[in-house]
Amino acid sequence: MNLKRLLDRVSKREPRSVLSVPVSAPNGESPYNHLPPERFWRTGVVKADPLSISDLYHPKFELTQQDPIACAGSCFAQHISAQLRARNFNVIDKEPPPDGLTKESALRFGYGTFSARYANIYVVRQLLQLAKEALLKEPRSAREIVWMQDGRYFDALRPSVEPEGFATADEVLFHRAVHLQKVRELLLEMKVLVFTLGLTECWENTETGLVYPTCPGTIAGCFDSSAYRFRNLGFGEIYSDFIELKNLIQRRNPGVKFILTVSPVPLTATATSDHILVATTYSKSVLRAVAGALSNEFPEIDYFPSYEIITGPQAKGRFYERNLRVVTPEGVTAVMNTFFASRATVSDTAANVDPANPSTKADSEDDVVCEEALLEAFAKK
Repeated sequence: MNLKRLLDRVSKREPRSVLSVPVSAPNGESPYNHLPPERFWRTGVVKADPLSISDLYHPKFELTQQDPIACAGSCFAQHISAQLRARNFNVIDKEPPPDGLTKESALRFGYGTFSARYANIYVVRQLLQLAKEALLKEPRSAREIVWMQDGRYFDALRPSVEPEGFATADEVLFHRAVHLQKVRELLLEMKVLVFTLGLTECWENTETGLVYPTCPGTIAGCFDSSAYRFRNLGFGEIYSDFIELKNLIQRRNPGVKFILTVSPVPLTATATSDHILVATTYSKSVLRAVAGALSNEFPEIDYFPSYEIITGPQAKGRFYERNLRVVTPEGVTAVMNTFFASRATVSDTAANVDPANPSTKADSEDDVVCEEALLEAFAKK
């Protein structure tokens, strides 16, 4: 389906689900006389408590603490995964850390951040590639996925999970095969996938179109303009990537549902010719539009507004650290309190959360691994 037909299809369907409850009023009266407070800016935003905005989110389907949940996405998704675990939700972990490994070492080697050791997945195309590789067993050549750095070998599709690399390329391929088997089990077992969309910018292999989580040369590998090129994905590409991903998974795991969020974390750097503020606004706007279109069109896809909670005017910037990029523990708590408050079946006394002051248990930025943040090192001082 070409881009024009895709956009026409979305534009034709969207008006039917713009409002969850149709607005109606007796003849002679304005429909706005009957709208609840959250539909007006003054009562829904200006007077709202940024820590607890009422009626912001109404889940499309129930989520119980017994449902097998898979978590994936960008850096902010690590907060969501950690908070779900803290509330005793059944977050799958197909690659747990070995016995005796410290928490610091586990994080350094990619354990415990998501439902498998795939590290951060910033664009939908990365997740689609991974699903194809795991479910369809699509082969990847060593030339595509093995990078070298200082005599060591790295998995180019998750270079951060083995920070010291491997001794040989064969070791990379062996460990990737084990990883893919775990991802396959995860995709077939999960009942809900919580996925955080992070970026539109990515780097791809010029020959095969394979997308990488980082630019070659950032963590490992060596940049070669003849082998790699920059891409800034648009609405149609991201939308169609997710549709393909959804269909691929549902053919093997019928009934699986999806909860989408958009990361409120701005870009660290942009490879476009735009100012970083313009590039960030473009990226987040496209991702938010894609998530909204998917949620409007499919009953099994829900959108949770974590992006709006952190970045909205009602927050007054209080949910960012001084660098205006890192989300504070208070912000994480505000997001997750909204998520859990909307679900009647969730216990308020989860073992690892103090309901009177849940922000004391919010994971800190020291517990978050973010490859994209490494680009800050390339900024001229």
